[in-house]
Amino acid sequence: MNKPKCKLIGEDGNVFNLMGIAYKTLKRANLKEEADEMIKRIMESGSYMKALAIISEYVEIV
Repeated sequence: MNKPKCKLIGEDGNVFNLMGIAYKTLKRANLKEEADEMIKRIMESGSYMKALAIISEYVEIV
């Protein structure tokens, strides 16, 4: 998958905020299934660092 660019640097670091920004980026790139999968994996991850790692698997953080 070619990861869409997602501006997360400089944003509010709340994991739910970052997750929402990444989700919207994926949906705009017509990757709704990947967006839903990312949300599910983040909600099951149990840690902030794991959540960030999962986000970076789906989008290119800029």
